Amino acid sequence: MRKDFPILEQQVRGKPLVYLDSAATSQKPRAVIEAIARYYQEDNANVHRGVHLLSERATQAYEAAREKTQRFIHAAHAHEIVFVRGTTEAINLVSQAYGRTRVGAGDEVLVTVMEHHSNIVPWQLLCEEKGAILRVAPMDDEGQLLLDELEGLIGPRTKLLALGHVSNALGTINPSAPSRRWRTGGTCRCSSTAPGGAASRGRRAGAGLRLLRLLRPQAVRPTGIGVLYGKSDLLEQMPPGRAGAT
Repeated sequence: MRKDFPILEQQVRGKPLVYLDSAATSQKPRAVIEAIARYYQEDNANVHRGVHLLSERATQAYEAAREKTQRFIHAAHAHEIVFVRGTTEAINLVSQAYGRTRVGAGDEVLVTVMEHHSNIVPWQLLCEEKGAILRVAPMDDEGQLLLDELEGLIGPRTKLLALGHVSNALGTINPSAPSRRWRTGGTCRCSSTAPGGAASRGRRAGAGLRLLRLLRPQAVRPTGIGVLYGKSDLLEQMPPGRAGAT
């Protein structure tokens, strides 16, 4: 294990490094470090904005990563994969591009009490801006989501349900396949799988989701990379969340 993760080969205060904070930032294996170094040494160029050889190779590698992500989560199309800088940016993008056009005064956005602040604050700001109501589903003393009470909060004014699949604070794993009630009406389910991205492997992306889900594999990815998955029909309806060059 240590030979695969160079940072673990060092010592801290005379003792072998034991790193236990991977839920926040995982250390990078040698394969990832070497792949990044190889790109900067051999292929560094603009993606999609050049016709020279380096740009072509960089674009091919970029799109190959999109297709690999599509296969990993079993998305229907590669264009349903949107690369972002992390789950927080993805949630803010959905809040701005989807929320601003779909949520109005008196509407409701539903979150759970165990959400990370990155899946609470964007919805708080959206509700304040639109005059909407933010509702919070409770959990029990063991950190388990009270599903019956959550379902009881879903009503005709619920425009969006923002639910983390895995809690990075409690370790709670919430259902990835929601009940029929979660899929009815006009409610869009926005599910963040960070830090449980690996839990999505082998499952069809969007299974049980009315519109979209968020994914950021927490383990061993380069810093500053995330994925927003959205079904084609939804992405096509969403206006740009950011203008100008990326």
